[in-house]
Amino acid sequence: MAQATPTAQPINLAHKASLIPEQWSPRVVAQMNDYQFKVVRIEGEFIWHAHPETDEAFLVLEGTLRIDLPDGPVYVAPGELYVVPRGMQHRTAAEGEARLLMIEPRGVLNTGHEGGDRTATNDVWI
Repeated sequence: MAQATPTAQPINLAHKASLIPEQWSPRVVAQMNDYQFKVVRIEGEFIWHAHPETDEAFLVLEGTLRIDLPDGPVYVAPGELYVVPRGMQHRTAAEGEARLLMIEPRGVLNTGHEGGDRTATNDVWI
């Protein structure tokens, strides 16, 4: 899908997240240079993966995000931000539904190099 046309209005992240029909399907809401801002709804556990080429940032909008890391989990509450360093194995999870803003370079796959049926299509705008 083509990039959305910029408007003079701010982006309401909660509203954009409410428009996503299914969980684990990030949707782009904005782009700054080569970085995309994506909203996603999640529940349950994702797969272990890494992004050897980039860091990945998670800002929690609603719910609580658990990021499993090799040394143990990190819990991220609404309004908090966590950056997973480049190359670090991680798995995102949420016991109830969580809504997040992810910030990462354009073209990064949500499953890293692991692939599989949880790999979302890139550059889908909402």
